[in-house]
Amino acid sequence: MKSLQTLLTQLEKSQWDSAHTLQDLQLERFARLTSHAWRHSPFFRLRLEQAGFTLGQAWTAEAFARIPLLTRSELMLQEAHIRCHAIPPEHGQTYRMQTSGSTGQVVSLLRTDCTQLHWLALAMREHQWHRRDFSATLAIIKATTPTMDDPIRAAQTGWGPPVSLFQQTGPSFSQPLSMPVAQQAVWLARIDPKYLLTYPTNLSALLDAYERGEAAAPVALRQVRTVGETLHPGLRERCKALGDIGIVDMYSSQELGLIALQCPESGLYHTQDENLIVEILDEQGQPCAEGAVGRVVITDLHNYATPLIRYEIRDYAERGPACSCGRGLGSLKRIMGRRRNMVTLPDGSKHWPLVGAHRYREVADIRQYQVIQHGLDDIELRLLVTPLTPGQEAAIATLAHQALGHPFKLRFSYFDRELPNTGNGKFEEFISLLA
Repeated sequence: MKSLQTLLTQLEKSQWDSAHTLQDLQLERFARLTSHAWRHSPFFRLRLEQAGFTLGQAWTAEAFARIPLLTRSELMLQEAHIRCHAIPPEHGQTYRMQTSGSTGQVVSLLRTDCTQLHWLALAMREHQWHRRDFSATLAIIKATTPTMDDPIRAAQTGWGPPVSLFQQTGPSFSQPLSMPVAQQAVWLARIDPKYLLTYPTNLSALLDAYERGEAAAPVALRQVRTVGETLHPGLRERCKALGDIGIVDMYSSQELGLIALQCPESGLYHTQDENLIVEILDEQGQPCAEGAVGRVVITDLHNYATPLIRYEIRDYAERGPACSCGRGLGSLKRIMGRRRNMVTLPDGSKHWPLVGAHRYREVADIRQYQVIQHGLDDIELRLLVTPLTPGQEAAIATLAHQALGHPFKLRFSYFDRELPNTGNGKFEEFISLLA
């Protein structure tokens, strides 16, 4: 508790440091990490030597950029060699975590008490930024969340760490994502939370039910916190229209924890630079300019058990500007998602489709949809709806062509139950199966 409070105090101060000062802090912490990895990680000893590393050297941004990227495949196949055979005692115990493997590549690695401490501190920072009322009711709907529906237990448990480590909170209720959306809506109306934590696609399904008049939104609901998936701008508009409900999005991963938090003033995503080095790189491996979209590459400055140095997480994001809030933390304007969420045009070029347009519901009562690219001119539209008429299909095709940016050949597939998730309860609206 004392160490967490100390770290929070440090974070409160460092967020206002200049970008230059924060970069110096990152390189200083990176120097300590690489000295440890050189001694205790066979994989990184070889990799650092190949990059010209000498023990005790001072790191510059240019020298850092010479280190080859760590791919997900390397982490999956060589974790035993990446892993350090010793860690500093002050980093505490180690814990093995495993990713969901939604793309067929399950990654397993070690994290420590130290990485957990930083996760708690950054999670508390996010609460403090958005000035939440900790006495209010919180509802959680996620894939692996156990059911918590008893009012006495919900009150006794409270919001859980990190908030409950500092003070008593209001009740926290939870349900697994497997609960049907109609039942979720009834449950939320009954417990009437001020805050809801869930995935964007689950929020979209709830909004569908509210907009169709099938259920009433919770009266007290004022903010939805979204995690785990790409957030489409249309959801913010729909929440505002429902009752001035705000959305606060978080960018995280199982391997690295919290990567970027939404700024309470501008809405940009602030990278958590005291804990991570977040790079946005173009296809040539060069840093992207403001407004450009590139690969997300991350270095965890505090994982001394399984070092993640220049780890290519396989997401894409848009580099943001310096934020008007005055924080020196870097920013991302948008989180684009994975490369497989890009559409490939017949000429081989790629771009991010505008799938997520809720205008589909203007044509028919489409409860869920997913777009799959099977070939250069083969797009499947999976729809959870009663089969459409030819006229409705033509209207949907027009909207899909606008969103995809090309008049692809489309084929419709109809489903009478929810479309399958890709792993760990997550759902992707567009997937390309092209190599």
